[in-house]
Amino acid sequence: MKILVPHTITLDLSESGEDVFVYQADQPVPDEHVDAQVLVVWQNTSENLADAARKMSQLKLVQTLAAGPDSVLAAGFAANVAIASGRSLHDGPVAEHALALTLAAVRRLDLLFEAQKSKTWDHAYNAAQASVETEQLYTLDGANVTIWGFGSIAGRLAPMLAALGASVTGVASSRGERYGFPVAAAEELPEVLRTTDVLISILPATPETTDALNDELLRALPETAIFVNVGRGATVDEDALVAALDEGRLRAAALDVTKEEPLPADSKLWSAPNVIITPHVAGNRPKGSAKLVLANLSALRDGRALTNQVSG
Repeated sequence: MKILVPHTITLDLSESGEDVFVYQADQPVPDEHVDAQVLVVWQNTSENLADAARKMSQLKLVQTLAAGPDSVLAAGFAANVAIASGRSLHDGPVAEHALALTLAAVRRLDLLFEAQKSKTWDHAYNAAQASVETEQLYTLDGANVTIWGFGSIAGRLAPMLAALGASVTGVASSRGERYGFPVAAAEELPEVLRTTDVLISILPATPETTDALNDELLRALPETAIFVNVGRGATVDEDALVAALDEGRLRAAALDVTKEEPLPADSKLWSAPNVIITPHVAGNRPKGSAKLVLANLSALRDGRALTNQVSG
């Protein structure tokens, strides 16, 4: 087999015994490589993916190293091309960033950073986080945390939150128990949100999840709640989120992802009150990529089931 690996990551696939070539992930696929059977994808442009889908007629597998395969699925690859995601490669880094954003929002570090910039010792903040009436807002100990999208990343994140004293509930397509935590069904979400202190979304971008966090669900949350998104920006109705923040119906939001990335300078999210924004950096460090690719190359040769196959 001929395998194309993007210039955006270094992968040692020598033990595969196959022909491996590096290509530019932001350029059209060179004519001499359109006959490849396997395309590894990482940080590719949409134009590059669409070009590959048009020209690479001998493809058998597109292996993205991203946890979410939405950009590859949207590129238009033929139905007979298997597409596999990088699910599990980002579990640790994304869980860490989700925890960091959650703690930053709960402890309102954004307010303290602003105070630091203005060389202000924030006595009002200290009084609020020490007061019997408001101290619970500033801690995860005793907080009800809901993780929406309870996959492998949630499996890493939930124990971290629990170790800090949080009561963690997952929300997925069906109810039950995963990774030792209770999971509610999607249709139960509005009721779960009524007692949620922190809502963390790890939802993928699919037609079904577009604008999933809408005005109705935001109104189900207590006004003291915090929203954290490390999933996909397409899952949030950003106008509804900004309105909830502007009107004081949401205490704070911490976002690593937005609908349009990079976030345009004229986006209302930049100026919305009580928002922490990071530039889609929760993952970006796929761990164990070579092992996953090698396993799927072996499976492809032997006609076995692929790991993380999502289409084809």
